Order: sequence, then C-alpha cells, then structure tokens
Amino acid sequence: MHVATLLLLLLLDLAVANGAVDEFAYNGFAGAGDGELVLDGAASVTPDGLLRLTGGSGEKGHAFYARPLGFRNGSGGGGGGVRSFTSTFVFGIMSSFTVLAGHGIAFAVSSTRDFSGAAAAEYLGLFNRATNGDPASGRVLAVELDTMYTPEFRDIDDNHVGVDVWVEYDAGDARLDVTLHQLTKPKPARPLLSVKPANLSAAFSDQMYVGFSSSTGSDDTSHYVLGWSFSLSGIAQDLDYAKLPSLPPVTATAASTKHMPVKIWLPVSLSVTVVAAIVMFLLFRRQRRAIYVELVEDWEVEFGPHRFAYKDLHKATKGFHDDMVLGVGGFGKVYKGVMPGSGIDVAIKKICHDSKQGMSEFIAEIVSLSRLRHRNIVQLLGYCRRKGELLLVYDYMINGSLDKYLYGEGKPILNWAQRINIIKGAASSLLYLHEEWEQVVIHRDIKASNVLLDSNMNGRLGDFGVARLYDHGAEPSTTTIVGTMGYLDPELTRTGQATTSSDVFAFGAFVLEVVCGRRPVQPRAAAGGERLVLVDWVLRSWWSGEIAGAVDARLGGGFAAGEAEAMLKLALLCTHRLPAARPGMRRVVQWLDGGGGDVLDQLSPGHMDVAAPAFLCHDDDDDDDFVAMSFPSASTATSPTTRFTG
Repeated sequence: MHVATLLLLLLLDLAVANGAVDEFAYNGFAGAGDGELVLDGAASVTPDGLLRLTGGSGEKGHAFYARPLGFRNGSGGGGGGVRSFTSTFVFGIMSSFTVLAGHGIAFAVSSTRDFSGAAAAEYLGLFNRATNGDPASGRVLAVELDTMYTPEFRDIDDNHVGVDVWVEYDAGDARLDVTLHQLTKPKPARPLLSVKPANLSAAFSDQMYVGFSSSTGSDDTSHYVLGWSFSLSGIAQDLDYAKLPSLPPVTATAASTKHMPVKIWLPVSLSVTVVAAIVMFLLFRRQRRAIYVELVEDWEVEFGPHRFAYKDLHKATKGFHDDMVLGVGGFGKVYKGVMPGSGIDVAIKKICHDSKQGMSEFIAEIVSLSRLRHRNIVQLLGYCRRKGELLLVYDYMINGSLDKYLYGEGKPILNWAQRINIIKGAASSLLYLHEEWEQVVIHRDIKASNVLLDSNMNGRLGDFGVARLYDHGAEPSTTTIVGTMGYLDPELTRTGQATTSSDVFAFGAFVLEVVCGRRPVQPRAAAGGERLVLVDWVLRSWWSGEIAGAVDARLGGGFAAGEAEAMLKLALLCTHRLPAARPGMRRVVQWLDGGGGDVLDQLSPGHMDVAAPAFLCHDDDDDDDFVAMSFPSASTATSPTTRFTG
C-alpha cells in the first residue's frame, strides 16, 4: 500500500486597513474543542491534539472559531472598510492510494457557521449545486486546496497539494494573489493565480466567522489541521512546529489491493509494432518542439519560478499572431496573451538581444523587478528567453495605453479629473520606485505609451524592460543612454548617466503631454512646418502670459484655470535644465496632494533660466520639512494655495 502524506503550510497575508486586533494561536488543538472551536459533521479533535476534519468517504466536516470577529472598521452598518488579517496553518492530507484522494480542504471566512445544507465532494462542505455561485446564499471567502480536478469549477490543474501556499489580498489594489511552492522552499515572487478586481467589501459583513471546511468523495481521505494562528489587523503569531502533533500512522487495508497494476502480456509482433509507432511519434514531436527551444543557462536555475515556458507564451499569443499585437514601441512589440490552462490575460513584450554580455545581471534585475508591489505599477510577472529574443510577461490592462486616449484613435477624450488622477498615479509609482522600495529603481522610459489604464481608468506605470536598480545611498552605474526623444534629460547627453532626476525630467514631459494633449516632440507637419518641442512651447506660452492656453483645447472649459496653470508650472519645474533645480518625487506628490502649492503659484518663467540662481535642494530621508528654494525674482504677492482635486 502506498501512503501519500501531504503537509502544507498556508500563510494568508491579506493587507487591508488597520483596526483593533483579535488574535489566537493553536500549536495543536488539545482542549480547543471545548468551546473555543465549534465542530460539526465529521470534524473532531483527536487525543493527540490533531484537528481531524474528515476521515472516510462521502464526509464533510467544519471547524470554526466560536465567536464572530469584526472584519470591518467602525461600528455597525457595514460602512467601515475591510480590516486586514493574516493566518498561518499547517495541514496534512493522508490517502491510502497513490493517485486518488478526495476532495480537499478550504480556509473560509463566512457570515455563517451553518453549512447543514452544503454538499460533500467537490463542494467542500460549503455549497451545493443550487447555492454554488449564488450571492444570496451567504457571504463566503474560501481558499480552496483540493486534490481533485473539477472541470465544472474551472480548476487550473489537479495538483494543488504538497506545497506551501500564500494568499495575499491588497484592498487598495483590490487584488488577491495565491502563491504556491514546495514545502520548506522560499516563497516565489510570482503568484500562481492573481485575481483582480477582488474587492472583499461586497463579500464581508461586519461580523464574520473564520475556520475550515473539508469534504471527501468516494475515496477514503483524512484531512487534518496540525496548528493554526490567526490575527485580525495584525501579523499572525508564528507556529511552534516542534509542538505540533504528528500525523497518525496508516495501516494497510484491503481496499488498496484493488488498485494494484495488472500485467498484460502481448504478442511479440504487436509489441514491435507499438514500439515502432512510438518512435515515429517521438520523432514527430521532436520536430514540432523545435520551435519551442529556449535558451536556458545554469545561472538561471535560481530564477525558475519567474521563468515562463516559451511553448505557453507561443500558445497564449496564437503563435505571436499579428491579431494579438497591442502595440509597437522602440524596444519591441507587445502582444496580448491568454495563458493556456488558467485563462489569465497577460501582456507579453518581445525584446531582441544579440549578446550574452551582462544577460545574467539583466535577468537578475528583471526578477527583482517582479517583486514590485504598488497599485499604480503594472505587475511584471516573469520572463522567457529564446534564441535572440527576450520576452517579458506583465499583467494585462484592459483599457490599454494612455497615448491612445490622448491622440484620438477612436477613444473617448479624457476629462480633467481623469487626467489629474492619472498624473497622481504616475507620481505615486515613481515615488515608490525612487524612495520606498528596497532598492532605487530608475525607470528610464516614462511616457504616455508606457502608462497603462486599468478597468477603473487608473494609471499604472509599465514596461520595465530598460529599468535599472541600485542600492540606496549608492551611485547609479549605467552609462548607456536609452529613452524616447522629448522625454530625455539634456544632462544625459553630457554624463550618459541615468538618475532619479532624469526620471523626474521625463515625468515633467509626461505631465505636459497629459495636460496639453500633445506629443513631447510634435512633427513638422502637425506643428505648421516647424518641429515643436512641447517643453519649449509651453515655456514660451508662460513668458507671453498665456500658459493656460496650452491646455488641451478638447477640454473646452472643463477645467480650473488656476489648477491647470499650477500643473503646467510643476511640469516645467520638473523639466528644468539643471537637475539640482528639479524637485524630488516626494515633493511632487506632496504638491499634487495640496501641500506647498503656494510655491508653484509664485513661480515665474524667469526661474526656468539656467543662468538664474534658482535651485531646489532635495529632501533628506530623515527630514520631511520643506526644502530650501531660492527665487530672487519671484513675485512677493501672495496667492491661494493650489490643490489638485482630480
């Protein structure tokens, strides 16, 4: 008899708003069945302290914490936001069969503990055929880990066990990530499944129960929980694995003998025919697989979880068919893909590379960038290499790139509030990259076509194909000039070194692009025979006292003139020819949120003169006070503080 003993560690880290802390921890469940946990069905606590949810066939069992917990901030009415919670538990699945086990276990947050009408088997003791998918049947969040493939529920595959599982919910981003890996292995940076939008506000009541549900089908399977830790609005206490009870030994049963393999003897002539057919089949498959040959080197082993199979990307894009092209940029084409099996939409960018020099360092940076987590950044999921191509895989943004909305192409005109919101999102993402992540990230290609719009028209910075990283406090080492004309910092042509300040310059050009509805460098024909550089054109408008006239004419009067003027001034300050005169992104974000807007109101076009002694000293990391600015020719008149209210 074969015994499949499956131990898993489930870590749920759902980041939402803060609130009061309710927490508990069980390093084994001895005594927990006496009021602390409510058990029903086949669930019981063994003398050794194991929480056994099922132990036979056709069973269902539940174990919930006895009292409901307040999953929303505030009191009553459901008006408060969902609170964060984390949970860690270790469970085991034991089966007497090599390949059969049923059905699984679910960590559940539910508005009720009464699942008397629920079915076993594939419904895991939580639903039945009538209530499955019915919002009126109750509010339940269930993280399912089963050992059976159920096409009815569109399971990704039939191998959900024998791994660590992490579930992470970001309320600000309305995103639920599920990450799996082998037990004792570190958590991969790329989730197996990412669900968005996944707003729990609609699913959670003020008071919810938390616990486990499990069920079995026609095969005998035991589902155990060895330990469990939970915290609401806090970090769950680590389990003491040395104190956890052990799974029980399994004795042989007659049932296992019916699954023994049966030997079938075939005539020799038939065997030869079958072998010949197999050889022909393998040769055919070898020829077909030639198109899927990838470039894999020894140093890539550590990046395995972040590497996609070329075969999957080829299928996802229908062989990189032209119908799947989302856009074409200076560094390659971008395709829409639908991943086989999961059906998840992705965006795949193909970049050509003709040299191995520095490739391992570049891939290391790509993998590092896949750990970025911000609501205004398009998630980089991983990469693939094949021959002379590098493929980067991103989350798919349903509304495409911002430039399509700025320059017609059949898209609706963005209103002023939408434009302000997109600018704020881009600024927030750059602040995260420059100052708030574990390393400094220089994007190096900020522009409207690299800002993607999600389903709510929020701007997300994407395309990190030329981004570079370095440690905080260190100096950037890159000396290769990359970027797009109109967004390139003039200082780059002198030093060749990209910095956070060069990103700020590109951001300023981007803001002008969004506010004015014009490309940073206008072609001669569109500019009346003269090649128009947007930064220079807006600055000339400021000198002539007509800066508000630079705003996109398609907006009509649908914007506040003072707000638009302040936004254009901020953009011009970001594109100042002297890097030291540009604000850092923290200051930019503060200004966009309404802090220090009076400084923008007092700016004059003279401050943009390179010869003028106007400069901005960047903030110290430990000092949030306003930075020192010197504007000798600034007007002494006061004006109301500008607040961007988009």
